[in-house]
Amino acid sequence: MGGDRITDPEDRPDEEEVDRALRPRSLEAFVGQESARQKLGIFLEAARQREEALDHVLLAGPPGLGKTSMARIVATELGVGFHPTSGPVIERKGDLAAILTSLEPRDVLFIDEIHRLGRAVEEVLYPAMEDFEIDVVLGQGPSARTLRLDLPPFTLIGATTRTGLLSAPLLGRFGVVERLNYYGREELASIVVRSAGLLGLEVDEQGAGQIAARARGTPRIANRLVRRVRDVAQVRGVTVVDASLARDALDLLEVDALGLEELDRRLLRCLAQTFEGRPVGLGTLADSVGEAPDTIEDVYEPYLLQEGLIARTPRGRVATPRAYRHLGLEPPEGEPALF
Repeated sequence: MGGDRITDPEDRPDEEEVDRALRPRSLEAFVGQESARQKLGIFLEAARQREEALDHVLLAGPPGLGKTSMARIVATELGVGFHPTSGPVIERKGDLAAILTSLEPRDVLFIDEIHRLGRAVEEVLYPAMEDFEIDVVLGQGPSARTLRLDLPPFTLIGATTRTGLLSAPLLGRFGVVERLNYYGREELASIVVRSAGLLGLEVDEQGAGQIAARARGTPRIANRLVRRVRDVAQVRGVTVVDASLARDALDLLEVDALGLEELDRRLLRCLAQTFEGRPVGLGTLADSVGEAPDTIEDVYEPYLLQEGLIARTPRGRVATPRAYRHLGLEPPEGEPALF
């Protein structure tokens, strides 16, 4: 199964520890993303046979699909160190230089949100990725001099939700580029059953299907819903989660049949009612619902687009007829080209 079963309610770890325990620890245990798994499996085996560092890998896709888990699995499969960080944390060239010089041969350096690296910091990565060396400036002013340091061969794994924000020089230095896609309901149901088992909870096929249907195609959300359904089952004294209990628990969480939560519905109502179906810019939409534009664009909008609930037009975002029907509203007449 990949993970330690969590059963004692008196000694229950916090949410972050539970989340880590539910993550798969091998490619075999990783559910879904079949194409990416197969290719990575081949590349990993080839690297092991040659006793070389794996080529640099870029994992792209919406949040919660398993990019961090897959990066950890790469390090585990290779039997090397795993060094996680994120783009916003690395503010100066020296920060990155310190991380790079601490790596052991064939180690994995994981940079989440790599598209948020500053340009000056990003430039340090170019020679590090290509030639395994970096330039360090010693001293200041006229007496400053540059020292070139050799680095051990390592693997950089970058994760991004917005590939388009990566510069061409950085993107071109990744030998493996994989996009992770939203999961199907059967795959999510399998993840629900696995995670529930690790939490000491039994979920029948119909119960797992209910949770999977409302998980927005995202394993992270599926695992979060499983934890909340477990709470409801525990309070009600239920030993097996069936469709009825799962439905009641998810309704209590205000997660509807499409997996939409309150903010999703506020976004749709804002487009459909507040702005009466007119196209709305991202900044205006964000201000209207009190959320950051980046959060809407990276977290909420991809799924709404995937489900055909909103559309992007040259003039802004609009709600589609399907969104109106989901909200129990009548779609407006006119301007069919927007839809």
